[in-house]
Amino acid sequence: MRPSSSPSDGLLSGLSGNPDVDGELDDPALLRALLDAEAALARAGADAGVLPARAADAIVARCHAERYDPAALGRAADAAGNPVVPLVRELTAAVPGPARGWVHHGATSQDIMDTALSLVVVRALGPVLRHLDEAVAAAARLADTHRDTVLVGRTLGQQAAPTTFGLTAAGWLTGLTQARDRLRQAGDGQPAQLGGAVGTLAALGPAGPEIAARFAVRLGLPAPALPWHTRRQPRLDLAAALGGLLTATGKVALDVGLLARTEIGEVAEGGTGRGGSSAMPHKRNPVDSILIGAAARRGPGLVATLYAAAVQEHERAAGGWHAEWEPLRDLLHLAGGAGGRCARLLAGLRVDPGRMRANLDATGGRVLAEAVAARLAPAVGRDVAHDLVARAAAAPAFRAALLADPEIRAHLSGTEIDEALDPYRWLGSAGVFVDRALAAARAAQA
Repeated sequence: MRPSSSPSDGLLSGLSGNPDVDGELDDPALLRALLDAEAALARAGADAGVLPARAADAIVARCHAERYDPAALGRAADAAGNPVVPLVRELTAAVPGPARGWVHHGATSQDIMDTALSLVVVRALGPVLRHLDEAVAAAARLADTHRDTVLVGRTLGQQAAPTTFGLTAAGWLTGLTQARDRLRQAGDGQPAQLGGAVGTLAALGPAGPEIAARFAVRLGLPAPALPWHTRRQPRLDLAAALGGLLTATGKVALDVGLLARTEIGEVAEGGTGRGGSSAMPHKRNPVDSILIGAAARRGPGLVATLYAAAVQEHERAAGGWHAEWEPLRDLLHLAGGAGGRCARLLAGLRVDPGRMRANLDATGGRVLAEAVAARLAPAVGRDVAHDLVARAAAAPAFRAALLADPEIRAHLSGTEIDEALDPYRWLGSAGVFVDRALAAARAAQA
């Protein structure tokens, strides 16, 4: 587990996380979740008539995190391989004598750890999803505002053909919306875990299934049909969704970072006092884009670890479920930071339509070569049209070369060439796609 009390307390970790998410991931938060699981187990047993109600009350009264030292429990965990064993030992010692035998009744360490991590996930995803809602709203505003703002589309690193900044923002919007919805679904699917030693709940007798169901209800978590000790699909769904969030925010960050380059200058990050350099006073670096990109690059390795850990043997794994704990919290930590920074980035993004148009015009109309070839193709065929326009594009002045070529002028007038060189006439269905993205985002929010 992390040595600091909060993932955002470290010298570096504050650059990748977000305080309101990290507050649900630190060691005290995990300890609270472990004790919440123990308290719910006692209450569920009492609800089913297996535990004496007074014993359950006594256990619950001692399930308060401030009574226990996370650092000491972490040190003691080395002897058993998980922190639940020393926690149960301390909880048992804190409970009055007659109730001690009912502490942790019918459960195994993995039950409490898996359930606690499900609680941590649900609690941490609250602020993560709020940040994503803000990012979605900001992307929607950009798409709507710049629906018809022309921008040169770039493919394989080169200027290609006209598009709109609205469509670029609509792409961000769609990616963020899909990532948010997948993450919400994955979070809702994090179940309680109660199976006992080998998944039979034998220690609880015939009341086992009832207690498991009541246990889940007490915690507000889904109740699985049967224990999932070595079937880790809920965690895999979550890992994939968190990886998708990092990819969606990373896409935004990569685009913004490229468009903000000095030579391009079509957008800039907002925020006063951000982006300075220790050596170069003139610089204003795209800090949020950089940090989101860093998180996106860390995510795949963590997702891969969770997938590698999911192939588990027999009824309880030797190391597989242990391997999930830190990568899972790290993914949530990165998701919180990336989501919050993406919301801030998009809300404050400065867009320069004039620079966008200037960059589109910088090649003298060559980015409309496809449009010219499309007008010429019905008369001479697609391949011939392509070659004629390519020859003109190789000349110093593209429009002049088109007007001077007799093979082209035999089929296209000067007016038709100029119409083909108008970027607004070669935007295809960009506006339709922006409208669809906005409508889909509104429908998802409803």
